[in-house]
Amino acid sequence: MAVTEARAALPGVHRREGLPPRVRIWEVGPRDGLQNEASILPAAVKAELVTRLVAAGLTTVETTSFVSPARVPQLADAEEVIALLGPLRAAHPAQGAPLRLPALVPNLAGLERARSCGVRDVCIFASATETFAMKNLSRSRAEALEMFAPVVAEAQADGMGVRAYVSMCFGDPWEGVVPEVDVVSVCERLLEMGADEVSLGDTIGVATVGQVVDLLDALARAGIPAGRLAVHFHDTYGQALANTLTALECGITTVDSAAGGIGGCPFAKSATGNLATEDLCWALDGAGVETGVDLGRLVETSMWMAARLGRPSPSRVVQALGGREVGTKEEGR
Repeated sequence: MAVTEARAALPGVHRREGLPPRVRIWEVGPRDGLQNEASILPAAVKAELVTRLVAAGLTTVETTSFVSPARVPQLADAEEVIALLGPLRAAHPAQGAPLRLPALVPNLAGLERARSCGVRDVCIFASATETFAMKNLSRSRAEALEMFAPVVAEAQADGMGVRAYVSMCFGDPWEGVVPEVDVVSVCERLLEMGADEVSLGDTIGVATVGQVVDLLDALARAGIPAGRLAVHFHDTYGQALANTLTALECGITTVDSAAGGIGGCPFAKSATGNLATEDLCWALDGAGVETGVDLGRLVETSMWMAARLGRPSPSRVVQALGGREVGTKEEGR
């Protein structure tokens, strides 16, 4: 395909006022994406996925989880994956936007495993609802927060970055609609204990745009600025992209997504795939919002991963562009 034809496969740029000039994408495919897959991929494939995502321009890629292998067997090889990524980390010195390869840790034991592997950014995960806290962590919401406090303190003392996820911010399959006050209180506690940022999770994908605005307004009234927040939408009802764009109009500049739209939650069976990074990049590219991501390389990566998972990617952009050559930034995008 000629260069001009390849460029035709990319969106035309029409700057959308009200959106930030740049968005940081927090890629969760290798962790949140793969943790719910029926097949268990070799560590070398997982490490190659991370390497390909970084080559596509993603500078924050969540790599794995140091949870009990009995709980999430798909990620039982966390140490091996991190070891295989050693050359990648060494090849990207901290300059401009430094490469970040965070991992999820459930407790102090998980933190020690991560730290012993050289991980420098960790994530913890709380719940906005009591029922999901018990199902996911076997603790009440308050008990889970107490468990995380020393994890955050230890990580900070070692100079590590700490992100906190809050699940079920917009709806819970057992409790229904989640009161905003519950989400706000959990976010406040996590930030008070020292988390750098909090990611608001629509774990079962039921959020709507008005609900997104109302929750972000409630957090702002509580003194939590948009700069300390990220959004993490699942696409159960096809609303993830609309909800994300609404959040960006409210001042959010960090968005979680998964290459190819893979993922879910093994402890909430109604949770489906994450917002696809390709779908997000197509929309943001067209709106004149910078992401630093090469869409062509990203599509190739998701096609490569889909072949290893043995099923097509659910991403609409991957489906549309998968059989076409796609223009790249090097070609003058």
